[in-house]
Amino acid sequence: MNRLLTLIAGAAVALTMATPSQAQSAGDNQELAKKLSNPVASLISVPFQFNYDQNIGSEREGDKYLLNFQPVIPVSISDDWNMISRTIVPIASQHDIAPGAGSQTGLGDVTASLFFSPKAPTSGGWIWGIGPAVLVPTATDKLLGSGKWGAGPTAIVLRQQGAWTYGMLANHIWSVGGQSNRTGVSSTFVQPFFSYNTPTAWTFTLQTESTYDWKHSQWSIPINVLAAKLVRFGKQPVQFSLGARYWDHATDSGPHGWAVRMGFTLLFPE
Repeated sequence: MNRLLTLIAGAAVALTMATPSQAQSAGDNQELAKKLSNPVASLISVPFQFNYDQNIGSEREGDKYLLNFQPVIPVSISDDWNMISRTIVPIASQHDIAPGAGSQTGLGDVTASLFFSPKAPTSGGWIWGIGPAVLVPTATDKLLGSGKWGAGPTAIVLRQQGAWTYGMLANHIWSVGGQSNRTGVSSTFVQPFFSYNTPTAWTFTLQTESTYDWKHSQWSIPINVLAAKLVRFGKQPVQFSLGARYWDHATDSGPHGWAVRMGFTLLFPE
């Protein structure tokens, strides 16, 4: 718990001290922050997301540090359509997640998604995208990944009204190959989200990142509350974020209780 409080305090200081190097248009910053609330916006972004979880495993003695590198790259494929690439590259360091497991540090499994999304919202103001998701067994240790190739559909739908953004992202991945001695993958990921952007480029978000494991009939449901601030260093826009997570429902081998998330995102607007 002391480590968790230290991480939260340090990130809070960094977030409040982040200031622009020169005056910028508040409207431009607010618009960029609003685009970041849209996972399929036409905006190149490179998030670095740090997570710390504790009370992992049946004995509640484990903890885990996880850095997710998550580049988002939109590509115009016609006058009316974009293709958005979203990739999650996890780097983890975990300790005592199971009795006798020891420590593991390295790369986890990569998840890559492609969304094909209309450039213009529907007449009702809805934004949507659909495409494939792929699981790549890149883990450097068997306790950091599934050992399986996987694939399945992914989709997103959202709406932005004034300062508000709300919607849901989901995917389902089945294993399609990999190590024969590892348990197959059949998991559904559901991420409803709700955020508010202020005129000063603060963003406040409530979301979950729930996963249902069909092989073991188990839910993992973390609830995340996040605050983010977009600033500029010279001409480079950067968004800093800090948040808390509570595991409303977790597997016996998963994390329990409170956790922390912090990060920063580099933006490359056109």
